[in-house]
Amino acid sequence: MIRIGKIVATHGLTGSIIMTHVAGSNTWLKKGHVLMVEMQKGSFIPYFVAQCKSAKPGEYHINLEDVTAQQEAKKLVTRHVYVDELILSGLARESPLLWIGFTISDKHYGNVGKIEDVMQAGAQWIAKIDYKGSEALIPLVDATLVGIDIKARMLITTLPEGLLELYEQEEK
Repeated sequence: MIRIGKIVATHGLTGSIIMTHVAGSNTWLKKGHVLMVEMQKGSFIPYFVAQCKSAKPGEYHINLEDVTAQQEAKKLVTRHVYVDELILSGLARESPLLWIGFTISDKHYGNVGKIEDVMQAGAQWIAKIDYKGSEALIPLVDATLVGIDIKARMLITTLPEGLLELYEQEEK
């Protein structure tokens, strides 16, 4: 499962919710998809989408099956929402925000580390990882990104020669 967003508010009196998301596109969510709502840390409740409408970029208005009153919907506000990787597989290359938690595997260095955060610097994305006890910043650009394995939650890269050695020297 990938954390995709958060329920930020209720909408109307019939139990609709407003969910913000980081998918980059507003075409991925469909009727019948399952949203896993984290009610407590590590405890997920499945909710089926009865109806959804793209409100604006990064936001959906959603009706969930079995949530028919505003009071029921209010219990979901502030909760994180997760979805199955397969739902987002077509969007994975478009939205590096979905890569948080993925492992970077490099053709030369092997498994480098897990992506803790991603940030945008101008037109490119940068991943923050913990590499041998140091914070390392890895460019996520077409020149270094070889492939994405959604199921294995892995990015395959060919990092520039000497990049990781810079972080090893910081450690000493």
